[in-house]
Amino acid sequence: MDKDAVLTHVLKQRRTPSLLGGEQPVSVMSSSRYVSQLTDREVENQLTDREVENQLTDREVENQLPSLDHAIRTALSGEVQTVVLVGGEGSGKTTALEKLVVDWAKGEHLQNFTYVLYFGLREIRSLKDELSLETLLQHHHSPVPSESMQLVLQKPEDVLFVFDDLDQYKLSLDPSVHTLCSDLSQAVSVSCMISSLLHGSLLRGAAFVVATRTTGWLEFLNGTRVEVSGFLKPQRETYFNGFFSDPAAANKALLHMERTLGFYDFCTSPRFCWTVCSIYKTLMDAGAKLPDTLTQLYVDILVHLMQALSLKEACNRELVQALGVMASHCSVSQNSSCTKEELHSFGFQKLLSSVGAFLNVDGDLESDACVFSFTSQLMQEFLLAVSFFLDMSVSEGMEKMWEKHKGHAKFLDLFLSGLSEPVQRRPLVILLGEFNSDRISDFKSWFKSSSEETLKGCYNDRHHRCFHLLHQAQNQSLVKEIISPSARTGISYGDLSLQDCVALNYVWSCLGEMKLLNLYRTRDLTDEKAEVLAPAMSLSHKIQLSYSTLSTGAVSHLASALSRGRTEELDLAHTSLGDEKLKVLCAGLRDCKLHTLKLLVCRLTEAGCEDLMCALTSGSSQLRVLEMMFNQIGDLGFMKLCKALQSPQCKLQQLQLRSCELTAVSMEALSAALCSGKSELRKVDLTSNTIGDGGVEALCKSLQHPHCKLQSLNLFDTELTGACCPHLMETLMSEHCSLLELDLSVNDLGHEGALLLCQALSCPGCPVEKLGLTRCELTQQVFKELGSLLRSGTSRLKSLIVGLNKVGDQGVKHLWDAVAHPACLLEELDVEMTDLTDACVEDLCAAVRASKTLKSLELRNNSLTDASVPALVQVMQDSCNMQEMNLKYNDFSEDVFEMLDECDKIRY
Repeated sequence: MDKDAVLTHVLKQRRTPSLLGGEQPVSVMSSSRYVSQLTDREVENQLTDREVENQLTDREVENQLPSLDHAIRTALSGEVQTVVLVGGEGSGKTTALEKLVVDWAKGEHLQNFTYVLYFGLREIRSLKDELSLETLLQHHHSPVPSESMQLVLQKPEDVLFVFDDLDQYKLSLDPSVHTLCSDLSQAVSVSCMISSLLHGSLLRGAAFVVATRTTGWLEFLNGTRVEVSGFLKPQRETYFNGFFSDPAAANKALLHMERTLGFYDFCTSPRFCWTVCSIYKTLMDAGAKLPDTLTQLYVDILVHLMQALSLKEACNRELVQALGVMASHCSVSQNSSCTKEELHSFGFQKLLSSVGAFLNVDGDLESDACVFSFTSQLMQEFLLAVSFFLDMSVSEGMEKMWEKHKGHAKFLDLFLSGLSEPVQRRPLVILLGEFNSDRISDFKSWFKSSSEETLKGCYNDRHHRCFHLLHQAQNQSLVKEIISPSARTGISYGDLSLQDCVALNYVWSCLGEMKLLNLYRTRDLTDEKAEVLAPAMSLSHKIQLSYSTLSTGAVSHLASALSRGRTEELDLAHTSLGDEKLKVLCAGLRDCKLHTLKLLVCRLTEAGCEDLMCALTSGSSQLRVLEMMFNQIGDLGFMKLCKALQSPQCKLQQLQLRSCELTAVSMEALSAALCSGKSELRKVDLTSNTIGDGGVEALCKSLQHPHCKLQSLNLFDTELTGACCPHLMETLMSEHCSLLELDLSVNDLGHEGALLLCQALSCPGCPVEKLGLTRCELTQQVFKELGSLLRSGTSRLKSLIVGLNKVGDQGVKHLWDAVAHPACLLEELDVEMTDLTDACVEDLCAAVRASKTLKSLELRNNSLTDASVPALVQVMQDSCNMQEMNLKYNDFSEDVFEMLDECDKIRY
């Protein structure tokens, strides 16, 4: 077979080049602008986690993925007979296939095939007559000589068919709907012939490469599927450098595209890159401003195309409106192509010769069999938006138009939003005449009302769409009008796409300041997304990132935003941050307004505490609250933090260290910090650490020191016994003790230890106002002493938590008697699971009625029954002081639920 003839056939221009149709393959190859794409989505997906973990650059990713050309050749070199190339509009499938054939014809690749036959199904689908495969090869391909035909038939394994545009093949590939043929000389329909070839009944043993957009016919094709992945940033850079002769112009164009459009998926399309390069070059040569939005880009494209046609204004308007009618028809019918008869009905009668700038024209323009389709889906939707605003009739309002096209047109509302702004539509008004002001007003009214309804809801994807429309409009006053203060907080915008990040950042920047940037459960906050969101971060007083996954690069942008912004609270709980990323974050903590940092469950160790220490002592840190619960920092890590506490530069006031693997060893360091005279610490939570009696003894020394400012100490579940109570008693009676809150819950203090505490608490100078003694093995005698101190007139206790001590009605009666006493200051009382029964209710109600201070009563998990409900409801309704009574998990039946509902201060 003559390879030169194949080369001539493939490199022959089959269509008129167009701005929207992309660069012709022959031009791409002859100008050395061909950039092989990456492929194999499986490999790319496997790399995603490693990109986040190791911060692989686009170039490194590119080096680890096979090229499209290589993937096809590799598949064909094995036993695979069919390779299916799948990609979207303008993804470069045709160029890749033609490059494949050209490489074979030049003797560079696929030399194991003697014959490579290229067919565009878009071109041969119009063949109406039945014909044989022999006839097709001899007359509708680069002619296969008759002497070669016999060799093709005898050795099909040496033949490779290349079929492009399978999605344009409208008939089914389901073998059950065809009578497949096997005779090469038998005349059949083109559809039967294609199906017979692909299903192996005709020319069995031949190989196939088939290119298609995603279509339902794929399920009937066996073989290796190769996804066209499109251009990553480095490939776009290569393409732009190949397009522009001036490197500076190439760099300017690429940077502008990445900044304004790079977040759209279609920017990976080689065809779209060609369109952008072409229009940017035209604008740059004319010294014009490059577009800031997608709408502005398509305004520039439409102006360029219309000016090239050199029509009068009336004809320009008529052509765009006819294209809009066709766009609406294609959108609603979901039919990508139209006949010549349909085109006439749309209003193209006098303008048929001009449609080539916007439409694919398949067949002879003079023939009634000619078929027309939009070259670009984006331009189709843009023309629909323009024609809607050009139409001067009042037959169709925005609501009706939107309902008709919703679900079929992805970018229609974005284009409408952009075109509703005078600045963006002005070039089209000059070219096409005035837009319908009533329709523009109708759109704006629809947009405002629908946005208001959307922002009341809790669906963040709908919020995102509203933000996209605002971003497209580029109107700051409109943003402030639509995004009311009530719509600015609460909802989580986690799991943002890059496009969502751009829109959200635009809205936040227009507003100028935000209370909360809620990114809860953002599972893939990459370097690129965080870079886009950085300005929004710097404008937010609180950033919520709990349960998120942040790349190292994202943390770097977050740190930068903190250092120059107004953020006062940052929540990174459950982010698995790790020490290395914490080091990056700490660079931003040294000079920022951050007051609260939440690092709960962040996989931090001793190493991370070193960086925190440096940040806390930097001299400009404003950090007041640090939450580090459930991290393995251990004693060594905590001692580093204690060292920071002794610095006059450290302003930390609250430190939460629950379950951080601390022991008595590090309590000496904390004690030293507290009595150093430099620590500002007011609150420490040591819950669920193995502090033990020895650790408490060390702490008690500092709590008695005149320089210690600690007001709240939580020792919940820290393995204490009654042996620590003498030290605590001495501390609480000390003149320098400043503790207002002390929680000793879930420790085995026992009867004797608790009595010592009661003795201390009754001391006139004891400052404690809130005491936690849940599940401390307390006895009725201890409850009697607690009741006595509450009545003493010297106790300052306002909150007492003594649940899970099974003392029954008799034990708790001492507390009811105390609550009723005028000297008792108690505001909160928790007696959950203390074995209370209905017998206590009379005393309970008497206490509530008598008390002037009690506001909250916790009675969960006791044995109260329906019989108690009337009295409890009545006393709560009568009481002016009481705000809440919790009766959950008692022995109530559904019969009393309606009665309990009568009092909104009761929870049950």
